[in-house]
Amino acid sequence: MKRMIFAGYGGQGLLTLGEIVATVAMNKGKNVTWMPSYGPEMRGGTANCAVIVSEKLIGSPIVLSDIDILFAMNQASVDKFLPKLKAGALALVNSSLIVNRPDRKDVEIVEIDATNIAVEVGNLRVANMIMLAGFLSKSDMLTLDDIKSVMQERFKGARSAELVELNIKAIERGLQTLK
Repeated sequence: MKRMIFAGYGGQGLLTLGEIVATVAMNKGKNVTWMPSYGPEMRGGTANCAVIVSEKLIGSPIVLSDIDILFAMNQASVDKFLPKLKAGALALVNSSLIVNRPDRKDVEIVEIDATNIAVEVGNLRVANMIMLAGFLSKSDMLTLDDIKSVMQERFKGARSAELVELNIKAIERGLQTLK
């Protein structure tokens, strides 16, 4: 069982990112939960989602502690969720927006310059995909082909094809940067 938190500000695409990971896992026959949580603001408020992926049935979609994987897009998310990671967990942190570097020695912390790389790619809104590249480089839970398949299904239509292409370009750029 993998318990994941995707956290940041509203508008950073964390709920979508969690949904993509959950959908890939579901397509692979895993048991999955996806539970969003967000503040009342339309954009800029807190937003996070919990995803659980398991071979066995999942008793509850709630993830309050013992987190295996954290995607943290901002300082508030690091401050809130890093203490809730279990020993040996993976924390993917958007170093572009982090002032205080996380210092837990019992977890693997991968700092990704996601916001700045997204700007280089040409669209700030793909920073979430740069973070996904970090996960791809550290986990065998999903592949780039899995993500492409889910994104093409999720974002159908002529205009959406451009969106899928931009997101895949961002993931590929993130993977190049992380090598």
